[in-house]
Amino acid sequence: MNNRNFRRLLTLAFAITVSATASASAVKQTKGDFEDKFRQMEEILPTPNVYRAATGEPGEKYWQQKVDYKIKVKLNEEKRRLDATQNITYKNNSPHTLKYLWMQLEQNKYHDDSIAEAGTAFAGIGRRGPATSAGGNGKPARLSLGELRRQQFLADNELGYDVLAVRNSKDRPLKITVVGTNLRIDLDRPLKPGKTVEFEMDFGFNIVEEDAVSARAGYEHFPDDAREGGNDIFLLAQWFPRLHAFTDYEGWHNKEFIGRGEFTLEFGDYEVEITVPADHIVSSTGVLDNPRDVLTSTQRKRLEEAKNAKRPVFVVTAEEALENEKEGTTKSKTWRFEAENVRDFAWASSRKFMWDAKGYDQGGKDQPFVMAMSFYPKEGGDLWKKYSTEAIVHTMEVYSRFSFDYPYPTAQSVNGPVGGMEYPMITFNGPRTKLQDDGSRTYTQAEKRFLIGVVIHEIGHIYFPMVVNSDERQWTWMDEGLNSFLDAVACREWDPTIPWGVEPRYITSYMKSNVQVPIMTQSDSVLRLGPNAYSKPAAALNILREVVLGRELFDYAFKEYSQRWKYKRPTPSDFFRTMEEASGVDLDWFWTGWFYTTDHVDISVDGVYKLRMDTKNPDIDMARMRDIENDKPQALFLKKNQEAGMKTWLESNPDVSDFYDENDRFTVTNKERNKYNSFLKGLKPWEKRVFERAVAEDKNYYVIEFNNLGGLVMPILLQLEYADGTKEDRYIPAEIWRRSPKHVKKLVVTDKEKELVGVVVDPTWDTADVNNENNMYPRRIIPSRVEAYKSKRSATGASRDIMQDIKTKLKTDEDKDKKKKESESETEA
Repeated sequence: MNNRNFRRLLTLAFAITVSATASASAVKQTKGDFEDKFRQMEEILPTPNVYRAATGEPGEKYWQQKVDYKIKVKLNEEKRRLDATQNITYKNNSPHTLKYLWMQLEQNKYHDDSIAEAGTAFAGIGRRGPATSAGGNGKPARLSLGELRRQQFLADNELGYDVLAVRNSKDRPLKITVVGTNLRIDLDRPLKPGKTVEFEMDFGFNIVEEDAVSARAGYEHFPDDAREGGNDIFLLAQWFPRLHAFTDYEGWHNKEFIGRGEFTLEFGDYEVEITVPADHIVSSTGVLDNPRDVLTSTQRKRLEEAKNAKRPVFVVTAEEALENEKEGTTKSKTWRFEAENVRDFAWASSRKFMWDAKGYDQGGKDQPFVMAMSFYPKEGGDLWKKYSTEAIVHTMEVYSRFSFDYPYPTAQSVNGPVGGMEYPMITFNGPRTKLQDDGSRTYTQAEKRFLIGVVIHEIGHIYFPMVVNSDERQWTWMDEGLNSFLDAVACREWDPTIPWGVEPRYITSYMKSNVQVPIMTQSDSVLRLGPNAYSKPAAALNILREVVLGRELFDYAFKEYSQRWKYKRPTPSDFFRTMEEASGVDLDWFWTGWFYTTDHVDISVDGVYKLRMDTKNPDIDMARMRDIENDKPQALFLKKNQEAGMKTWLESNPDVSDFYDENDRFTVTNKERNKYNSFLKGLKPWEKRVFERAVAEDKNYYVIEFNNLGGLVMPILLQLEYADGTKEDRYIPAEIWRRSPKHVKKLVVTDKEKELVGVVVDPTWDTADVNNENNMYPRRIIPSRVEAYKSKRSATGASRDIMQDIKTKLKTDEDKDKKKKESESETEA
């Protein structure tokens, strides 16, 4: 059918008996304010080149550097200090000649003149670390005890690298320049493409107390352990000077480390010798190369048994770890680890660790067997015994479906002061049990959920970004957002009843808040890192999978992205392009709205108009119009006149009437009947067939009016409720907003017996719509709660009864003990 005939048919067929005028709530388009929500992203994405193709995959000349490390490090437990020497081999695979190298010195973050310390505002949004409050309006400013503790620790300890020396392969010093958390090494001769340079470094620093400074690594002290002076758990990360990344899209990535934006590094091979007290147990990136030197024959036997165990086997039991806590030693042992093709190296050490392990046979040709292991003190208790290692295995099972087989020989979860942090093959996770007065250890439901969730999340990071090596310093969402999306899948497969917090419904308050920045914001400039880098991109990907693409298309495209960029360095454009190219769906509107703006989803349904097809037969249509007129509410004054028994003038004077008193404006004339007959004769045969069928079917025509109040265009998930009690779900693609992004109408046609009584947009809350109350037509009474309360006066100022309060006895520890004993006696009685 050509356009001309189609328009003519519409003109004939869709004369309506009810005028569907735009409602007062419609968002009117004014001259000059049109915004193209479907503008193509090629205008803002980097131009494809030989390094990064337009398809989103590595280009034909893609390159990345390689850095190998050989490190010998010694932990001085008493001084809580590391001293080390490392030999570094740097391979220049780029097409550029390098005159210098840049390295990362994260420990220098704790210098009082670092950007991280000197550039930190007092209080304010997004501040990492202990709480502060600026006060104002008559209220005092506030410093938490945690903040005071942090300040005192930084003041009392010399932090940052205090030993730092670099030599070339001939043992001659190289010139170095320290710039905050960066170090420039001036090479004695330029490093040409394809060539390698080797150099050696000495370094040393005092380890921070993690609880005091809120760091990503450090030590935790346990003063109540049986050993005199207590014990420590050491988590060592960002501990050795590491090469900055040098890439095709940015050159040297020497952006200062100020705490929030994490790391981007080069892949390489590691040989690391770790010397620690002889009674310590070490967990580390890599594979233990000398088990006979550091493990007993019993421990080695247990480790072998764990390979085929259904449940974790203890290599170091709880009883052994507890006994180990009591002594201490002046002797030392050296643990040797090797790791291939990793981008970082971390380790943990303590005499407090018990150690369990379980083999995971994942099959495949790359890494068919993985040893899952957990290291934790008695404070971890049954919570860790039950769930840590099992959660590791579950993570690998789920993530491998979406990406690739787990690529390394070990996967480890270590309990310590760090709440959650990830490195190749090793993760740091925080939840613990609580020691009760009766000596038992218990944990809350929230702590159980936290442990399972954080282990899954941090082990998931070994896939993203430890293998799919995105730039965390620049784009936190590329690892945290993608990983949060996948950890939500894994967590819901563990227990779907747990509210994991990344469902679209949980981010609506953030989506409409005034503390947003676009997801595509450099990590250190994000106002609210949690929702911006974790929850919002995770929810976006959840919507993309479940609502926009469907699981089959999304899963295929996501796996393609994962495998394309395995052991490589993707950028956002590579992700966006791959997802479009592999799914075959134009998603520019989605990436633009969700990642480049702070628009939110708020689609309001503001009107539903029921239309009926005119038959063009005046005897039918005029009767219908009369019925509609008679259905209108009676005016109040007429109702009251009738109730009062008042007669109209015409009723009192029936002899004075004319034609119009007997015939209303819907009376049909022969002129109109002749016009109808002429209309039928004038139709072409196909037009008459179409028209007569439409009249005979007499379907219901509904025009539904939508307003986009949030600005973010999205598909409309429409649920239709019918008078017979049934419901029907319809999917309206986002493209409905293409030419009118603020206000659209949609025609819905139903069979005659399917009378529409209600409409709901997004009935299961799957699109992060911030206001579900305007998603319903007709509107509903909004359910809420009210609570009665008795007001209390503030305990400050004039309300303080100092005359009375000064009589209060000062309680002592003896009073508390006495009260406790009395309470216990009452319980026994």
